[in-house]
Amino acid sequence: MAIEIAIETPLQDDVRGLVRELNETLLELTPPEHCYHLTVEQMAGQDTTVFVARDRGAAIGCGALKRHGDGIGEVKRMYTRPSHRGQKIGARIVERVEALARDEGLKRLVLETGDRHPAAWTVYERAGFSRCGPVLDYPDSEWSVFYEKSL
Repeated sequence: MAIEIAIETPLQDDVRGLVRELNETLLELTPPEHCYHLTVEQMAGQDTTVFVARDRGAAIGCGALKRHGDGIGEVKRMYTRPSHRGQKIGARIVERVEALARDEGLKRLVLETGDRHPAAWTVYERAGFSRCGPVLDYPDSEWSVFYEKSL
């Protein structure tokens, strides 16, 4: 069966588990003071849309679009379970985030990711994102890598 990606509420037990796994993975690579996690409750806010990837009903990946002022959207909470990596699920989620941002008239997408996430860099660069300086209110840190894309 094909992987299905849909907009869903993050306030589901299996999505909460997926986000918990994401947080644990990030904390293995980055000090907590340099991790900028949205909680599941924040992900459920009006300014954020969450995409969940499922394989035979099981949540195996996620990503979100968080809206900011001035036509800026932020790619957040990107994750694919290790069991499903290499299948371009992250790329498909980024495509969905970008399509939604374009449909809503946003002019620019930005994101912050870690300095030890080369697989993420590949996803973003293949999607047309370029490295840039700090975005939004993120501090300039050796632990962060920033990307942007004009829409």
